[in-house]
Amino acid sequence: MIPGLGKMDPKKLQGMMSKMGIKQEEIEAKRVIIERDSGNIIIDNPSVMKTEMHGQVSWQVTGSVAEEPDFSQEDIDMIMEKTGRPEDEVRKILEETGDIAESIVRLSE
Repeated sequence: MIPGLGKMDPKKLQGMMSKMGIKQEEIEAKRVIIERDSGNIIIDNPSVMKTEMHGQVSWQVTGSVAEEPDFSQEDIDMIMEKTGRPEDEVRKILEETGDIAESIVRLSE
């Protein structure tokens, strides 16, 4: 239901949008990944809608979000150096904590 319009037939709504020059298309996707410097945002089984209006394209993504921390090899090497622990152990703790400082503390215990 659209606020102020009450219940509207989806076909009528699509017709109105078409008259206004708005095209919507649902995009099938298994996963959406947003890459960031501080770690990726992963959306599994998303609902993705592409909207074109007046030459502009916008995307709407909904779904359950999981953040994936992004650690560089330099981060891993530094933790290995500070704790004396092997890489596989460092990576495992980093995945659990998602934090470099906390990983160092836990691996130093």
